[in-house]
Amino acid sequence: MEDDRPLLHTPRFDVVERTYRAPDGSTHFRAYVQHPGAVAILPLFDDGKICLIRNFRPAVGHELFELPAGTREPGEAPLATATRELEEETGYAAVRIERLCEFWMSPGILNERMHVFVARGLQRGKASLDKGEIVAPHIVSHDEAMAMVADGRIQDAKSVAALLYFEQFAAR
Repeated sequence: MEDDRPLLHTPRFDVVERTYRAPDGSTHFRAYVQHPGAVAILPLFDDGKICLIRNFRPAVGHELFELPAGTREPGEAPLATATRELEEETGYAAVRIERLCEFWMSPGILNERMHVFVARGLQRGKASLDKGEIVAPHIVSHDEAMAMVADGRIQDAKSVAALLYFEQFAAR
């Protein structure tokens, strides 16, 4: 028995209360955020440099260093979102975009699935930010990106996870 009762609807996500039956037969209620999923992109230049973004995040009141990322539109494939968001947020288009990994963002309260891609063969274009976005590219060496993770200059969870996954399993 699973039943979702809407609590809040927004343009990007919904909050619902789910009624579910546990294996012992007892009934429970949990509120969680329904999210269409998102992507993060690790833009990698031919010389190994990485294009991060400086992104003002109103929820935390700070500018953060992050990988470019964005929410999937209804019915949009993750690769299409990655292609769109890379150009919108950085002004670069990629010759190749390859899947790196996927993970749940915060499964205790949120059903958002994060799809991470590596973008290669970057070609300069023009950024096209969404209304209200305060984003600027910030290009760093691979070593500097890893140092930023290590010393806490990169605190965004999706960026930390993607950069460390890349370092461990896919770098160079």
